[in-house]
Amino acid sequence: MDNKEILKKIKGGLIVSCQALASEPLHDSYIMSKMAWAAYLGGAVGIRANTVADIKAIKERVDLPVIGIIKQDYDDSDVYITPTIKEVDALVDVGCEIIAIDATSRKRPNGLSLEEFFVPVREKYPNQLFMADTSCFEEGRLAQELGFDLIGTTMAGYTPYTKGTSLPDYTLMQRYVTQLNTPVIAEGGIWSPDELKKAIDIGVHAAVVGTAITRPMDITKRFVAALD
Repeated sequence: MDNKEILKKIKGGLIVSCQALASEPLHDSYIMSKMAWAAYLGGAVGIRANTVADIKAIKERVDLPVIGIIKQDYDDSDVYITPTIKEVDALVDVGCEIIAIDATSRKRPNGLSLEEFFVPVREKYPNQLFMADTSCFEEGRLAQELGFDLIGTTMAGYTPYTKGTSLPDYTLMQRYVTQLNTPVIAEGGIWSPDELKKAIDIGVHAAVVGTAITRPMDITKRFVAALD
């Protein structure tokens, strides 16, 4: 698929995030490939996945566009979603249709700003689709100026200056849709089909749901909390 076909394939649909960190019970590339397969059979139009190993396993199992990330901690930065060119290179090599990058205003490893980081990335990979994981409107506007292909609400509520934001952040989705001209991906805090439908009705290009579908430990906690 070329980039236009990829964007067309995911338009108006559900992208399922299949991720499990090392500290979680389902941390296993085989299990994530099965999760992706289940999502595919359920009608998902794309998968969001973390790590080269998981993405390889998922791509062997399902033929869906993958939004790839690598979560990597660095001592000199709070940015951990695809934070350096090393992670970008690895995601390109594994064949991710879309690569998501933390596009918040926080400094990246080695003290780089988003602009200082992404301009060389875009020059190196002019034909790669990139998604900006943002937390507020100003970040989305800058991401559009820098040439990101998709803008996500992924980090809303997860930066110090957006802490306490009610999720899903429909207000941010609405501003992006009405004030920018880059396709928007709704992501973050979508727990129900009704919330998903509301996001799509706002006019976003597609929406990502993760925890509510693929993290049974968190789903169980949600039910147990209702008993307290």
